[in-house]
Amino acid sequence: MNNQQTPVQRLTDPPVEIERPQLPPVSSNMENQTVDIHETNDSSLGENTVCCLYKSLYGLKQASRQWFEKISDAIQAAGYVQSKADYSLFTRQQGKSSTFLLIYVDDILITGNDPQAISTLKAFLHNRFRIKDLGNLRFFLGIEISRSQKGIYISERKYALEIIKDAGLLGAAPMEFPMEKGLKLSNNGELLKDPSRYRRLVGRLIYLTITRPDITYSVHILSRLMHEPRKPHMEAALRILRYLKNAPGQVILISSHDDLTLRAYCDSDWAGCPITRRSTISYCVFLGSSLISWRSKRQKTFSLPSAEAEYRAMAGACFELSWLRYLLTDFGIVHPKPALLFCDNKATLHIAANPVFHERIRHIEMDCHFIRDKIQNGWVVTRHVESSHQLIDVFTKALGKESFIPMDRKLGVLDIHSPT
Repeated sequence: MNNQQTPVQRLTDPPVEIERPQLPPVSSNMENQTVDIHETNDSSLGENTVCCLYKSLYGLKQASRQWFEKISDAIQAAGYVQSKADYSLFTRQQGKSSTFLLIYVDDILITGNDPQAISTLKAFLHNRFRIKDLGNLRFFLGIEISRSQKGIYISERKYALEIIKDAGLLGAAPMEFPMEKGLKLSNNGELLKDPSRYRRLVGRLIYLTITRPDITYSVHILSRLMHEPRKPHMEAALRILRYLKNAPGQVILISSHDDLTLRAYCDSDWAGCPITRRSTISYCVFLGSSLISWRSKRQKTFSLPSAEAEYRAMAGACFELSWLRYLLTDFGIVHPKPALLFCDNKATLHIAANPVFHERIRHIEMDCHFIRDKIQNGWVVTRHVESSHQLIDVFTKALGKESFIPMDRKLGVLDIHSPT
């Protein structure tokens, strides 16, 4: 679909009572009683008495689930199909007409190539739920969206500036890269007197990584240390804010001129955690030239040889590629060619290509061999990439300025705003 002919529109729904009966109360060891609050006001029933609600009220724990079930039933009754790859996505294909709807609680995005179908859907939703039409998409869950002839730009500039302001660093000297080269944070150092400030800051930075792959690794390291944050940890977190101060408006471009083919890069930092000696695995996925998915995560288990850690990273990237293929199929994008998966470890590539079971891989869980099935059925093709051209290093280790800045640009992270 052409970028200029498929505007994305945002709708929202006001808080309402959801007329859907609750599930029966869950029994417990206590002898709970269920009563109708319309029938009695007797306070002598005891503290173990529970009430059965006939409507799920806005703000209750169950409200979001009940609301989603209600609106899902309504949308599917209108002829839309719920995606199996993402249950919050609904699609409708009729000939050349395509309409897509994405739901997050009471925020709704609608797009497609048929303006009449979009208008019909909005009228249907308004009659059922009294929605409010917010027009073309500008903001969604704190994410800023803008469009041009080149494609769609996604950023969190306003949110980043709010974090910097709340930390009192608007006047601080900016940094050109988020973490000192080779820095390994451990359990050494003085404990913070108020750990809640650190935890809140890191929690906000985690949300910022939705559009900032350049700080993903640094924030991932800080998030490991939430239970006992120390002074060096806080200093590293504040350094990230000074880096954000340098370019708070960095964006990711989803290009409108891509060939829509999938390619991924994977890597690992073997035994990189100084506390547990577990490895960090990471991958990033491109749709054409646009970065659409990335991850940095510490393994839950130990990897004795480095090839095992690399193999687990490759398996994780393969899982993501498989899911994206299913998701893109819902948008009518079919991939006749296999996705490309790049790795810089030749031993890992041999393990993935060789179906022979031998002692070198007998300790690897079988779910990691999922990648072999995808290679054999033609969904994925592995390729070797030289370490000097490996784009994933920014997700596995703390790089210096000379390596970080070129790597950041290769990922497609752009700065379309002037520095503050």
